[in-house]
Amino acid sequence: MKVMIGIGCDRHASLTTLQEALAQALHSCGLDESAIAGLASIDKKQDEAALLQLAESRDWTLYFYPAEALAGVPVPNPSAVVLKYMGTPAVAEAAALLAANGDLQDLLVEKHKHLGADGKNATVSIARIP
Repeated sequence: MKVMIGIGCDRHASLTTLQEALAQALHSCGLDESAIAGLASIDKKQDEAALLQLAESRDWTLYFYPAEALAGVPVPNPSAVVLKYMGTPAVAEAAALLAANGDLQDLLVEKHKHLGADGKNATVSIARIP
């Protein structure tokens, strides 16, 4: 089974925070990094250093979607805060589903939130590629 990782984070979150969030989300559904086909996020994160480093360090393809595309994806955990700041009610869940070309039944990890030692939040969702 191959999966796509949807990932969102606070601005300037550390690479360690993203790695920890990803490891926890993978562990929660019994997968490891070998299952990952790529990462996905919102286009506003195209310059997020830790996200770029994470993808580059593992040679994962990184997909970015505009808020309008993400907002069109039905998700189980929409957020008013994310909508206010990003223009879409979900980043991680919607990005994972878009990148996997899947629907809600393909969402293995809905919205794993992690607060890193740097005080920054990262959110990871995992979608199976159907």
